[in-house]
Amino acid sequence: MRKKTKAFLSGVTLAMAVLFGAGTPALASDNYPTRPVKFLVPWPPGDLEDVLTRLIAEEMSKESGKPATVVNRAGGGGVIGATSVANSRPDGGMIGSLVVDLVTTQVQAGNTPYAMSDLEPVGIFLDYPMTLVARSDAPYNTLAELATYSQTHDVSLGHFGYEALPTAITFKAAKDVGIKFASDAPFDSLDCSTLATGDADVITANTITVLACLKSGDAKLLTSFTRNRLSISPDTPTLAEETGITITAWNGLFVRKGTPESVKEKIAMYAQKALKTDRAKDVAKSTGAGIFWIGEKEAKKVIAEDFETTRELMSSMKGK
Repeated sequence: MRKKTKAFLSGVTLAMAVLFGAGTPALASDNYPTRPVKFLVPWPPGDLEDVLTRLIAEEMSKESGKPATVVNRAGGGGVIGATSVANSRPDGGMIGSLVVDLVTTQVQAGNTPYAMSDLEPVGIFLDYPMTLVARSDAPYNTLAELATYSQTHDVSLGHFGYEALPTAITFKAAKDVGIKFASDAPFDSLDCSTLATGDADVITANTITVLACLKSGDAKLLTSFTRNRLSISPDTPTLAEETGITITAWNGLFVRKGTPESVKEKIAMYAQKALKTDRAKDVAKSTGAGIFWIGEKEAKKVIAEDFETTRELMSSMKGK
């Protein structure tokens, strides 16, 4: 009798746990978001991922009725912000807008306190219009001319950090075409002022951060690290055309491992709506950015492939 009573009570306890405990997260995720959401951008405001993430946050706020805001937490080549996402609760309360480096090169270099598996992609939405930019009065207009000039003159490079993919691409290209950089330095932000102040002669930069000096004629593009020539500068050859290097830098939305699928689906839904708006299309047109949506399943394949591809690029960074 006691055994039956104990078994009955255990069954009741289990049923109540399912009803009031284990079942609660599922119900909450179905109604996501039920509380304010933070989108974390691990860079200063103003770059492409920041602009587009703000559009996504606005769409979520409008559609869900819950506040969704963007927090910029720069530092450590993006690792500080990405770590906050990796350490967040797996409930969609914090969503990272993270560049490819933070799940590939930075992890490979041992710079992250998190493993790649601690973060799960919701989707990839941006191919950066990454470029190599110089002042307009620089005595070179192409990579070949820069290579020749650098043999007899000091040329300084400004970049995003040694574990940043665009940096690895830049050094690989320099090696391939014979560019000699007398010095180089990492910057959290690379824009027109970096060139104007003489902090660097050449910089790797997104077009959006240098549009002002490109339009004013104070800066010029030497090449772009993109699949196709930029719409804003169709005469500028791509790095693929000049060197055969085809890998690009992308950005995606990530959440903590274990976040419910229903939550990730909701985030993806809001993101896709935002990326189809006229405002997003205007960003693509004015900057040359590649804006699209690659869902979770395909994004995981892209990350796995890029993780292996970047190993070779990172090997060219040894000694830096």
